[in-house]
Amino acid sequence: MDQTQRGILGQPLPIPTSQPKKKRTSMMSFFSKVSWTLRFQKRESLKNVFSNLAERAQDPNAKKRHMAMRGLGTMACETPDKVRKYKKIVLDLLVHGLYDPVSAEVIHESMKTLTIILGKIQGKSLGSFFVDITLQTRTLLDDENDNLRYSAFVLFGQLAAYAGRKWKTFFTSQVKQTQDSLLIHLQDRNPQVAKACKTTFRACSPYLKERKENSFQTEEDQRNPKLCRQLSYYHPELLQFFYANKIL
Repeated sequence: MDQTQRGILGQPLPIPTSQPKKKRTSMMSFFSKVSWTLRFQKRESLKNVFSNLAERAQDPNAKKRHMAMRGLGTMACETPDKVRKYKKIVLDLLVHGLYDPVSAEVIHESMKTLTIILGKIQGKSLGSFFVDITLQTRTLLDDENDNLRYSAFVLFGQLAAYAGRKWKTFFTSQVKQTQDSLLIHLQDRNPQVAKACKTTFRACSPYLKERKENSFQTEEDQRNPKLCRQLSYYHPELLQFFYANKIL
């Protein structure tokens, strides 16, 4: 992740001013309590805060689910060791948020928090969560919502770093299926999304290498002509990077 991505990810979504004052106050009070409790754990059990977040994460009210996802992000930033301890439960809650059927805000906050947590745990011991996160994130790369697209590209790029041997074959197939989206969004209408896409394209580049099964093929035959044409026109420097690293 570059500095721009880190900066935007670190910025919380603004609380809409159209919300009733009572609701806005309630949300701000909740986040203040989470942050305060994480700093002064001796006065209140972190377990109670975690239970509260888990309950809100599954609440029928989308705003409460959104608050829970953000609260989990606060936990990841302020008490990473505790998040590692409850890693499986936290990931389960975030994956459920990622697949939220109603709220784009819940999905967006889930992706932001997943990006933070994956960085804290270095992608270790994700198990089948890696598949669940990858599949849903890939579908969000073409979403109409700029925030969702941006966070999806950042998260997808991070997944590329943590696929490892176990998920290499699976992730390679996902990147191949995502190739058109990567090309399209290099010219995204939102410059921040386009920049995130370019960074992710580089992160995914090792998975775009073609297997040279036929040794008699020429170097030109082994290259992906569609990818080469589009990159040479729009992003010659990215094409040069691929050539230099023998990706194309």
